[in-house]
Amino acid sequence: MRAAVFHGRRDVRVQEWPDPPAPGPGEIQLAVVRAGICGTDVEEYASGPHLVPLAEPHFASGHQGPLVIGHEMVGEVVATGPGVDAFTAGDLVVPGSGVSCGNCRWCAQGRTNICGRYYTLGLHVDGGLAERVNVPAGISRSVGGLAPDVAIMAQPLAVALRSVRGIAPEPGRTVVVIGLGGIGSLAVAACTARGVATIGVDVSAARRETGRRAGAGLLIDASREDAATAIRAATAGVGADVVIEASGATAGLVTAMNAVCRGGHVRLVGLHRDPSPLDLTRLVLEEITLDTSKVHVCDQDLPEALALLTAHPEIATTALDEVISLDRLVPDGLERIERGDAKGKIVVRLQ
Repeated sequence: MRAAVFHGRRDVRVQEWPDPPAPGPGEIQLAVVRAGICGTDVEEYASGPHLVPLAEPHFASGHQGPLVIGHEMVGEVVATGPGVDAFTAGDLVVPGSGVSCGNCRWCAQGRTNICGRYYTLGLHVDGGLAERVNVPAGISRSVGGLAPDVAIMAQPLAVALRSVRGIAPEPGRTVVVIGLGGIGSLAVAACTARGVATIGVDVSAARRETGRRAGAGLLIDASREDAATAIRAATAGVGADVVIEASGATAGLVTAMNAVCRGGHVRLVGLHRDPSPLDLTRLVLEEITLDTSKVHVCDQDLPEALALLTAHPEIATTALDEVISLDRLVPDGLERIERGDAKGKIVVRLQ
């Protein structure tokens, strides 16, 4: 089969790759119809490997060496393994991105996204940028009547929904999203669908346009002005009730901390690889809550994402930039996103 295979930094090859074996117990095999490109895929390509286990086996998946990337996918079921009765051949499904053990204390609490043996499709084991892939049936959900170009947004939207879960964005509160890439723009869209106004911050004009289409009422160019000052000016000097930091940049974290109001909430969604300065004294004295959000919990967030897309398919059409062929993955997908030229999600057509 044809697949996009990660071999190392700046070395993703569209090549022939062995077909997956017959699905094992609890697995389904998908003929992939659409696959999305995530910022994590771009980061692995541009500066990795950070997560792909090239040098030694992954502690949970056991995989070592080159692998098929891609953890956002929609596919048609073509085969089912023993014990699978929730799906039959022909069903169109979307899998979650990660696999958990189901037995540890965190899985028992329903926090499968922080399972001690968690691994991710397309990063720790072969993923969805291929013609076929085996995935656990337990993390897969039927897309109902959604078209593939809408359903492909379900997994990243689930991550965005996770990023706002528990921080009560509601009408009348000021919500700021820093970083308007795939997850950040979908977080804006999720707030917009709930009637919550947002302020979007990004250095990229293309991504700010994505934020505008997603519903951000005010857009701030962080390359031209101090974003925290602009946010405070827009809130009569009070600051933001909620700041979602989705850029992963140190400057984004500094902006978040300077823009949040007393008693406000900062949630980190982007991955910060560099040491970051934090004014912990201010956190304490002003009762500012700082917490994090990692990927999604399949049972909670994926059904909600599918329901939201069913009610508001415009979320997907707004977020979608372009559908490209697998052969154009590197120049028109990974490298275009790396340059900051993409105005939204770039999706790969497999079938």
